[in-house]
Amino acid sequence: MMKLKIKSGDTVRVIAGDHKGSEGKVLRVDREKNKAIVEGVNLVKKHEKPSAQNPQGGIVEKEAPIHISNLSLIDPKSGETTRVGYEERDGKKVRFSKKSNEVI
Repeated sequence: MMKLKIKSGDTVRVIAGDHKGSEGKVLRVDREKNKAIVEGVNLVKKHEKPSAQNPQGGIVEKEAPIHISNLSLIDPKSGETTRVGYEERDGKKVRFSKKSNEVI
């Protein structure tokens, strides 16, 4: 299994595919499939049967997963896309932005 540089709660930008340029917050990451669900990006229409929670049923829009390779982390300081590095600072392993060298 690959080491993923993106975690839930990160703000990311889509860098390839139909939704290129879109930004959003990562809701969930699927490590086995190397995919992430990003809020408001890659929306698909899903037909739902009537159930106890939704007695009417109907068509619902929800986010579909996007491959991690098509996402880039946004640097909290500058707002630009950045690569992620790992290093040990003060005895703890931390993620840092390669552009600004700030801890994420």
